[in-house]
Amino acid sequence: MFKNKVANKATNKAMKKAAIATLASLGVLAVSATITAQDDYVPPMTDYGVPDLQGVWRNATVTPLTRPEELGTQRAYTREEAAMLERAAQQAVEDDNEPLDPDRPPPPAEDLPPVGNYDLFWTDRGMFMPTIDGEYRTSIIIDPPNGQMPDYTDEFLARRAEERANGPGPFDGPEGRGLGERCLLSFGSNSGPPMLPVMYNSHYQIVQSPGYVAINVEMVHDTRIILIQDEHDPHAGVMNKWMGDSIGRWEGNTLVVETRHFHPQQSFRGASENLTVIEKFRRSEDDKIIYTFTVNDPTTFESSFTGELPLSSYDEPLYEYACHEGNYALAGTLAGARRAEREEAEQQDSN
Repeated sequence: MFKNKVANKATNKAMKKAAIATLASLGVLAVSATITAQDDYVPPMTDYGVPDLQGVWRNATVTPLTRPEELGTQRAYTREEAAMLERAAQQAVEDDNEPLDPDRPPPPAEDLPPVGNYDLFWTDRGMFMPTIDGEYRTSIIIDPPNGQMPDYTDEFLARRAEERANGPGPFDGPEGRGLGERCLLSFGSNSGPPMLPVMYNSHYQIVQSPGYVAINVEMVHDTRIILIQDEHDPHAGVMNKWMGDSIGRWEGNTLVVETRHFHPQQSFRGASENLTVIEKFRRSEDDKIIYTFTVNDPTTFESSFTGELPLSSYDEPLYEYACHEGNYALAGTLAGARRAEREEAEQQDSN
């Protein structure tokens, strides 16, 4: 019975997404009208006179982080191209939702993700390509103009080689496992900054009070507290919070946030302790915030890079993502590694 409920829930979810995707592909939304509305939009204000960003938001999208290389510097799709990509994304969900043959053989281990596999019920992929200032973007990254990540510096490559040669192995102890696996921080830079979508639970709740903006991240329930002030706390450089030290200021109706002093284990794409992330939050409609981020780390990347994606309002409460209360699989992972080491040593002794 439980399996039937799960299957029905997944089917209903896919059907709902298919219906919405069909409406989008028929061109129900007029892009030109949206642009005009955004130009004239006046955001709601808090009682203390700053734009109100509060609510639950999600950043799931069909738009990839980097642009397909064959598109070059093409910044946006036409509405017809965007609808085609949305239909393809929906078709992928429908294909995944097809019932499986119970008599099928197990798939080869090399075809599975490192942690096994999630079925459709547990995922919440982006199904749509929302507009930013009327554009269906071909990538989240908009600078460099080719929509690609900049190259790594020689300094980074040398640093990474040294870490791999002398650092702990992935099975030496719990410290060698990823932060997401240890339930310390979400995977894929979902917690941020920068805050990027992943395959599920890409939701955020923003809460404001005079002098503060707090962003609660659904994935692993992290909360980043942004102080509205001009300078970083002088002690921030030694505290090294997981999501860095964030300070913000208002430039007109845009919240500008600067984050530095990340925890050494929190490394965005291999960034160093010199990482600085600048974020901008601009409410362009009642149900949309334009989120822009610029990443700068001259010791890791050849140049800075900028990305932009919308946060869409989500009219549901944000529930706690409890992760796992105790990572029982981790003990098995490490025990398996110790056994593999013993077997290898025994094999060497026998030779």
